[in-house]
Amino acid sequence: VSTSHLQLAAFPLGTVGWILCTISTGSVEWRVWHVDNTTIISSGIAWVGIWKVCFISYLHVSPGYKEQFCHKFSGYDSFIPHEIYAAQGLLLIAMFMGLLGLAATIFALKNVYMGITHKTLIAPFFLLGGVFYVFAALCVLIPVSWNFYSITHNQSIAFPPSYYMPSSPVAQEAGAAIPVGIVAVILLLLSGTFSLSYRFPMTTNTTTK
Repeated sequence: VSTSHLQLAAFPLGTVGWILCTISTGSVEWRVWHVDNTTIISSGIAWVGIWKVCFISYLHVSPGYKEQFCHKFSGYDSFIPHEIYAAQGLLLIAMFMGLLGLAATIFALKNVYMGITHKTLIAPFFLLGGVFYVFAALCVLIPVSWNFYSITHNQSIAFPPSYYMPSSPVAQEAGAAIPVGIVAVILLLLSGTFSLSYRFPMTTNTTTK
């Protein structure tokens, strides 16, 4: 127990990191587009996620009310940029790797704090959990960095007419999913580092005469 304090801390860090990864994956606020034509996009702001694009419109709605319209991306949409495709796949992998990391950490901690039943598996499972955490962090870091690069360079997306979206915004900025993803990367890396640092205590036998 005395040698596994960092690994105990790795579990809540990894849990929060995995939750934030999940939130970032499902969030539509990856890119915030500012548009000048408010005929359809009444608020002048549209949110571009990795699964869909949404905006607020007052059309066909009673006065004083507003409605959010969303268009989901299909796997066959050729207009979707590579960084969004990459984010879809890598974030799903990150969620799965994070779950495996949590499972491995729970197994190891259970043997440390609730009675050692598989002594020889404690260190390997801590190390395995650390590898999963680090791999999950990298799978989040790549799409977050790539999409942030596209945002800072105001890159366009050739949406089809049915989306009622311009191909280029007047300006765009990073949405909430980007900083959430960055925090997830930091927590997962910390959790992985703590798990990988585990060393099983060596025991020595002494005899007295």
